[in-house]
Amino acid sequence: MKAMRPLLPLILTLLAGSAQALPRHAPVPGGVVVIDLGPATAAAPSARWGEQPLAVVRERGHWYALLGIPLDTLPGELEIRVLRGSTVEMRPLSVGIKNYPEQRLTIRDQRKVEPSAEDLARIAREKETTDAVKRRFGEAMPDTSLDLPAKGPLSSRFGLRRVFNGQPRNPHSGLDVAVGTGSPVRAPAAGVVANTGDYFFNGNTVFIDHGQGLITAYMHLSRVDVRHGQPVQRGEILGAVGATGRATGPHLHWAVILNNTPVDPELFLSRR
Repeated sequence: MKAMRPLLPLILTLLAGSAQALPRHAPVPGGVVVIDLGPATAAAPSARWGEQPLAVVRERGHWYALLGIPLDTLPGELEIRVLRGSTVEMRPLSVGIKNYPEQRLTIRDQRKVEPSAEDLARIAREKETTDAVKRRFGEAMPDTSLDLPAKGPLSSRFGLRRVFNGQPRNPHSGLDVAVGTGSPVRAPAAGVVANTGDYFFNGNTVFIDHGQGLITAYMHLSRVDVRHGQPVQRGEILGAVGATGRATGPHLHWAVILNNTPVDPELFLSRR
């Protein structure tokens, strides 16, 4: 028998500074909702947003579901399903407003702004590959406390509304670290290399699967030092910073994907 409680208030735990293993709770577009599912006295429940499975992790004796909110989500109400055996519980949640600033950039290679027909065909093929990587959902419980993968100042933040050579493009879906060519890029937590490749926009790229829909990506690399299927540990070198693909200069573009949704990587940075 299904227990349906659509009016049950959502118990959201604001965890900034109090738990190292969970991302910071930020119920806004591009953010992460951290949902307390109760004491971990039984097997882990599962959770879904529509048909999309959500990561469920254990921390401090409780189960928590993690929902990444797409950048184009409008403010309002969402609902997830929590499944415990044959029981289904509906959990409502509210999405607030966040306004991201605009960033204007000049790209010397005009092809990276206005791709040719041949380039567009390549981009479409590459998108199929990377979309499949982002949809991965393994059983392993991820460590959601991530280290910054390169040592350097943060430059372009997540969510910036980007304009290339005067033309509006998709928002910035990652976090840029301003470091020079050849600087090492390290795994922020344990995982498995899900994909490597040289992509039109992203340049030399590595994707790491950390489990349960938590995927990280490292773009514009000058060198890739890992291979598909390779397990990696926290701090292991993945490659080196570069300026391949669509880049105005050497830097690391670091992306964090949760439930097939790019989210703000700074929410996951460890506070060790």
